[in-house]
Amino acid sequence: MIFTIFKKELKDTLRDKRTLMMMLVIPTLVFPIIMSLFISISSSFSEEAANKEVKIGYVGNKDNYVINQLNQLPEIYGKKGLYAYTDSIQLKADIHKDTLQMGIYIHTDFNRDFSSKHPAKIKVFYNATNIGMEERAKTYIETIEEIALQERYLELELEATELRPIESKFSNIASDKEMIGKLAGGFLPYIFIAFGFLGCMYPAIDLFTGEKERGTIETLLTTPVARWQILFGKMGVVILSGLVAASASLLGLFISIEVFDFVDNEQLLEIIHGILSVKFIITLFLLLFPLTIFIAGIMIPIAVYAKSFKEAQSIITPLNIIIILPAMVGFFPGIELTAVTACIPIINVVLATKELIAGTLDYSLLGLSFTIMMAFAMLSVFISYKRFDKETNVVL
Repeated sequence: MIFTIFKKELKDTLRDKRTLMMMLVIPTLVFPIIMSLFISISSSFSEEAANKEVKIGYVGNKDNYVINQLNQLPEIYGKKGLYAYTDSIQLKADIHKDTLQMGIYIHTDFNRDFSSKHPAKIKVFYNATNIGMEERAKTYIETIEEIALQERYLELELEATELRPIESKFSNIASDKEMIGKLAGGFLPYIFIAFGFLGCMYPAIDLFTGEKERGTIETLLTTPVARWQILFGKMGVVILSGLVAASASLLGLFISIEVFDFVDNEQLLEIIHGILSVKFIITLFLLLFPLTIFIAGIMIPIAVYAKSFKEAQSIITPLNIIIILPAMVGFFPGIELTAVTACIPIINVVLATKELIAGTLDYSLLGLSFTIMMAFAMLSVFISYKRFDKETNVVL
């Protein structure tokens, strides 16, 4: 009987274009669209910053080492123009207005200190909100400093190795897979949870509040079917819709990588293929299944209580923030899946997915996370049942 109701409600849900958009079309397209926009905008800004002529103002004697070297730097470092200023106040004001992109204040004792082999002082000004200018400014000055250092070695007849008593080497023992998991792993569960929520929302409202508005819920309740069976049949469609939406977002990620070829680094592509394995997908859905039941279980009592589609939507939509905020924990560095965090719903799913992507998942903590989520899912189903069993909530 539950399956009969499930089939009936699923057919009605699949006829709703709005639900299909939220369940299939938007989750599938979001990754390709976001990645396409990000790559095109990022490339455009990077190219513009690299080709832009940098206007450099300076305060101080024109005949000094820094200005001479700036004039001699080849165009491979980017186009540039030098402009003399009499004071640093006007120099900084022009940088704020973007008339200049970089400023150099040369200390009055620069030439004396430089010739006497003392540290010669300069101060560099730039506007960090101007994309790429901080990197350009540092490149110019670091290049000039390196040239001056090499010339000083030759002048003093020294070898660079003679002035390096200790040679240190840093080695990162974390694999590339772990780095991706720890740094970017919080993004995937955030997307899955967000679209799982949206996938559940419209069917939940339509199958409960919508039926009350249409006046068909009374007819359904007169049939010789237990109320809990009706609830489970309808809830099955809501849960399936949430899982389909999460799956569609995963499909969108796969399309972005494989079809549109947004990832052009072969090594990175190999790592991503290793992550998106059958084992990963099965384990991911093991975590998403009780989470989706939990989300459906807290939506349905609201949908049962609401008197109209608009009222249900206005109550459930802010609930999205309550669900999404814990999911944002995955973006914070240093928060790991432990026995404590595994007991916190939603957060445990995010952190477990992050560890799963990194390949460092402790399966005992996965089991604890799954058990906790199943407990919360059963609690939400029980609350849904109590609400649906109350006559005043079901009938207008």
